[in-house]
Amino acid sequence: MNPTISEQEAIRREALEQLRSLGIDPYPAETYEVNATAKQILDQFPADNSLYQDVRIAGRIMGRRIMGNASFAELQDESGRIQLYFNRDEICLGEDKTMYNTVFKRLLDIGDIIGVRGFVFITKMGETTIHVKEFKILCKSLRPLPIVKEKDGKVYDAFTDPEQRYRQRHLDLIVNPEVRDVFRRRAKLIQSMRAFLLDKDYLEVETPVLQPIYGGAAAKPFKTYHNKLDTTLYLRIANELYLKRLIVGGYEGVFEFAKDFRNEGMSRFHNPEFTQLELYVAYKDYEWIMGLVEEMVEKIVFDLHGTTSIPVDGQTISFKRPWKRYSMYGAIEHFTGTDISGMDEEGIRNFARENGVETDDTMGRGKLIDEIFGEKCEPNLIQPTFITDYPIEMSPLAKKHRSKPGLVERFETICNGKEICNAFSELNDPIDQRARFEEQLELGRRGDPEAMVLDEDFLRAIETGMPPTAGLGVGIDRLAMILTNKRSIQDVLFFPQMRPEKTSAAVATGNVFGQTGIPEDWAGLLARAGYNDLKALKEANPNKVFNQLCGLRKKLKLEIPAPGLEEVKGWIDQIDIK
Repeated sequence: MNPTISEQEAIRREALEQLRSLGIDPYPAETYEVNATAKQILDQFPADNSLYQDVRIAGRIMGRRIMGNASFAELQDESGRIQLYFNRDEICLGEDKTMYNTVFKRLLDIGDIIGVRGFVFITKMGETTIHVKEFKILCKSLRPLPIVKEKDGKVYDAFTDPEQRYRQRHLDLIVNPEVRDVFRRRAKLIQSMRAFLLDKDYLEVETPVLQPIYGGAAAKPFKTYHNKLDTTLYLRIANELYLKRLIVGGYEGVFEFAKDFRNEGMSRFHNPEFTQLELYVAYKDYEWIMGLVEEMVEKIVFDLHGTTSIPVDGQTISFKRPWKRYSMYGAIEHFTGTDISGMDEEGIRNFARENGVETDDTMGRGKLIDEIFGEKCEPNLIQPTFITDYPIEMSPLAKKHRSKPGLVERFETICNGKEICNAFSELNDPIDQRARFEEQLELGRRGDPEAMVLDEDFLRAIETGMPPTAGLGVGIDRLAMILTNKRSIQDVLFFPQMRPEKTSAAVATGNVFGQTGIPEDWAGLLARAGYNDLKALKEANPNKVFNQLCGLRKKLKLEIPAPGLEEVKGWIDQIDIK
């Protein structure tokens, strides 16, 4: 047996073997038919007493109260929790009481998955309960759950540590039911958005995740290699350039829910892998798509909440149309009191420094303006707001403004201080597009790691002719944060990217002991006994160490020979502390 398992895990493994010795398969293969859920029963009983008189339900045991010949348990399925009542003489109709006295009382644990059959009734305390006539073990849990305790309205031992919740999402979903609701709302958000777009007869498509040239955004890519093709490939940072090829090909409205990847920093607003919607509609412009965004997001919010005003971070945000609008330069002037539209690159750099905005020498004019906006304006935009008419340097894929020189027809939607979508009147002039790409190459030579690369295949496509087109990108994760009132992107991703988990102290210390020649089984137990390094073991009394190891061997029921006292002394004597 593995000496690093906990006492509770060892006890559960012993129970597993006892179940098998009784002829009970703890992991049966056959289908277990259910005909109700916890929520259905709680919602509908006892309005009609004929309902649920032969109910079959399955789920995880989340609590037990053993009271002699009758006991209660709490069962959790996907829909919620419900109380179970067990009576020994009804579970075991004959003389053999093993299923109750041994299996239910001694060999079942919180976390085990069972199926039960019985009828529903109301207890004297007024609680809807299933009176169990028979039960079946469907899965024996070998690890204890971080069970949340509640007394007098106060919660104890809650599984709230964010890092552990994100690393062990399965436990988070089991013991924190409200988390499951967050992801149901996220799924409903996507369903609502998809239905809205399909209703307008736009085509949902798929484009490559592995791309020979990354493009469509200003970001650092993840790089990989294809052995058979003998070529470098990149995980896409955006799918824009492929979707535009489809517009060139004759589709007039295409969209994709895309997984994109950017090899950049992580924060509560950024994950290296994220989801976004991209939509392209021919013969439209950015003014038209602003109206579509208002209509679509208003509908999604109503679908999720039944209202267009929702609480977010202690404030009420209204998504009812119309939304406020600022130009990019207008927003900066509004929040700083300075019009920077006429300044050259050096003037804007000086303005940024004077206003405490961090810059570096690789930043061109567009990047500087973006930093100023992000620092001085974005955090102040709580209600959904359109920021329009960006400087041309910031938007190499957007069309030049029809009436404002030096600007492009672009907008971003900012809500709760963060961008949730980005849209253009798409650049379809291939000569202008090539010149913009070449400007990006120059920024790359200056050291900008996010500068775009030149995509000859895309240029060849739009040289064939791309109709006037409006394009939109919506950050699904950011929007989900707002619509579920969560402060971190990790709260709306099932499995967010995490730093590598540090090796546990016990395992690490065990490895240190193992390097001295101490057998592996006992090296791990020395760490469990509280010896954190070689120095601590060297200074320990060999008799005490011997007794501790023998005690742990017995407690954990380990099937390994006990060490002798002289053997333990030999381990300690050979430790050389320099």
